[in-house]
Amino acid sequence: MKVSRRVFVKSGGVAMIGMSTIPAFLQRAVAATPMPNKKKLIVLFQRGAADGLNIVVPFGEGNYYRIRPTIAIPQPRQGVESAAVDLDGFFGLHPSLAPLGPLFHNGQLAIVHAAGSPDTTRSHFDAQDFMESGTPGVKSTDDGWLNRTVQSAHEENTSPFRAVAMGPNLPLTLRGPAPAIALADVKQFRVLSESKAIQGGFEALYAQTVDRVLRGTGTETFEAIDMLRKADPARFQPENGAEYPKGRVGQTLQQVSQLIKSDIGMEVSFVDTGGWDNHVNEGGAQGQLANLLRELGQGLAALQQDLGDRMEDIVVVTMSEFGRTAHENGNHGTDHGHANVMFVLGGPVKGGRVYGRWPGLDQSQLYEGRDLAVTTDFRLVLSEVVSRYLGNKDLKRVFPGFEIQSGQFLKLLG
Repeated sequence: MKVSRRVFVKSGGVAMIGMSTIPAFLQRAVAATPMPNKKKLIVLFQRGAADGLNIVVPFGEGNYYRIRPTIAIPQPRQGVESAAVDLDGFFGLHPSLAPLGPLFHNGQLAIVHAAGSPDTTRSHFDAQDFMESGTPGVKSTDDGWLNRTVQSAHEENTSPFRAVAMGPNLPLTLRGPAPAIALADVKQFRVLSESKAIQGGFEALYAQTVDRVLRGTGTETFEAIDMLRKADPARFQPENGAEYPKGRVGQTLQQVSQLIKSDIGMEVSFVDTGGWDNHVNEGGAQGQLANLLRELGQGLAALQQDLGDRMEDIVVVTMSEFGRTAHENGNHGTDHGHANVMFVLGGPVKGGRVYGRWPGLDQSQLYEGRDLAVTTDFRLVLSEVVSRYLGNKDLKRVFPGFEIQSGQFLKLLG
């Protein structure tokens, strides 16, 4: 077959000239029929170590106010906007997360407090790698638990958008043998450069020239270009009166919604958020943390409202590498700690409850006399989602070295 390798960029798509037959890798893209009703998992990572004690406030424990004299969130009080949003008489949401209150009380949001990694490092980089790899304490793991989740549920003719990281780089959690793609912005997607003829055909050409746009391998990259151009996810507008906040987190969550609505076969998505390392002037009801939580709360609530009935097939999990010190520091902030809080949101979630065993904030109950103690391994939460929701029972492969029985699950899912 004689094929011209001349290509050009037009309206953000790819045009091919002189091709007498459809190549095999485009046939595979066509064969990858989207499955709009397939279960989907969205993982949101709060990079920098979020302050779980001020995200979900243990206002029922007096020690909380003793050890946080200037940054504690006031107890719930009718008509006071700066007060915690009461959840169950003991725990409350930071007031900036007020949009999530109705989701909790409607049973759509579950919370796991005192969750975290059994590894006790206070290094951001090590702790993030351990959580993304799913192998705490093991630095040699070079693939991620989310990639292994996809690997273990291998299917023929899957979409190149089966696993997507929303950002410019592929995070560790999605690295591994299973194809995964990093997508920085669906609105600005473009093939960035014209390319002259090279040896090796279109697969080789796109492996070399377009990989920086979609961080997949050569064949998957070109399939994704073609599918994304045809699907045009940016055309989908928020539904049901949803309004996403204008910041990066809100706009990224809107793009996740657009990819879901475009039915291009996305099953797992990873969203990165930063700025959670608040050593100085963290603030209480107002301040740095409050601003971050305001966008997060509005973004997650908008996602739930926008997707409507589609949320019956979607679970969102939030996580952060570790928590903050129980005591505030001398700079009205908090330092690197241990246990944290996780949110689990979606249709099949048994919400309206704060799960996990609360360890207490008395000095004798703190880990190393300074941190909230971990009572729920983060892998236990993820294992339940992977096994009971996604249906992947091969947990020893997804989380090697973690001994777990289904009877130990928190029963977060219905």
